[in-house]
Amino acid sequence: MRDSAPALAHGRIVASGFRPHPLLRGSHAQTVFPALLRPLPPLLLRRERLELADGDFLELGWSGPPRGPLALLVHGLGGGLESKYARGTALQLHARGWRTVALQMRGAGEEPNRLPRGYNHGDTADLLYLCRLLREREADGPLVAVGWSMGANILLKALGETGDNMPLTAAVAACAPFQLQACVERLGRGFSRIYQDHLLKGLKQSAHRKHGPVALPAGADLRAALAAADFFAFDDAYTAPMNGYADARDYYRRASCGQFLAGIRRPTLIVNAIDDPFMVPSIIPAERELAAAVTLELSPQGGHVGFVAADRGGRPLYWLEQRIAEHLSATCPAPGLC
Repeated sequence: MRDSAPALAHGRIVASGFRPHPLLRGSHAQTVFPALLRPLPPLLLRRERLELADGDFLELGWSGPPRGPLALLVHGLGGGLESKYARGTALQLHARGWRTVALQMRGAGEEPNRLPRGYNHGDTADLLYLCRLLREREADGPLVAVGWSMGANILLKALGETGDNMPLTAAVAACAPFQLQACVERLGRGFSRIYQDHLLKGLKQSAHRKHGPVALPAGADLRAALAAADFFAFDDAYTAPMNGYADARDYYRRASCGQFLAGIRRPTLIVNAIDDPFMVPSIIPAERELAAAVTLELSPQGGHVGFVAADRGGRPLYWLEQRIAEHLSATCPAPGLC
């Protein structure tokens, strides 16, 4: 008689193998060091402007070998084609035979996008359009996506919304903010306000550049947004009305990816740090909230998009980037096989 283990009705939560650099043990050190002190990873990009049916555009950055499986890279809030974590991950993937295409979402670049709508935590439509387009272009072989922070939220939400209809083969999400309102509240306290102020400065500059070439829709208040002291005030005055939400709380409620995790049907790895200064541990989902296709890998340390370890010589080693590339190469071990 053959024994057979029953299939899991839900996902798994596992311990991470990450060990922080001995000089970067704290959550803020892990967060600040790669953002401010790491040199920009050298990456040659072939840029493509993707015109959209609604009259707006996305920017794509292609890199890597001429052939091989393809990974779509989705940046976080304030990021884009120059994001160090995406560039570093691209280089790790290239070394394993992958091609990469980085998505710069509408409104994320120096050039303002043309419509009131801009990228936000709940906007999965552009990502899904691009996934379907890439699948049409790349009919054979693995097509995966990697998202960080806001990009992780958008990617997980898209995976859960589409289920079996998602064109992706597999996905990785890093530093996912499962419950947005709790994260916004965390960023309003203590040292984390430094991160909030830095990100808000960039959002305000982007909003100022965009208007007046683009008229404000009813309900949006640019003056209040530019004077906002925190994310809640900015999102209430600008992000929510610009993108069809009733107010900031409605935006956070509807856009949070945690409620979509049970709908995911593609193999998905999520890597989060419990000490992430953008979040609180209470937002971490239970195993019963995860679809069977989802593995949540938790580390006690790592900060926000940090995960800086040490190599044998004591030099900074960007563990998360290696972890993502190794995982995807194991999940999709050879071109055309996944």
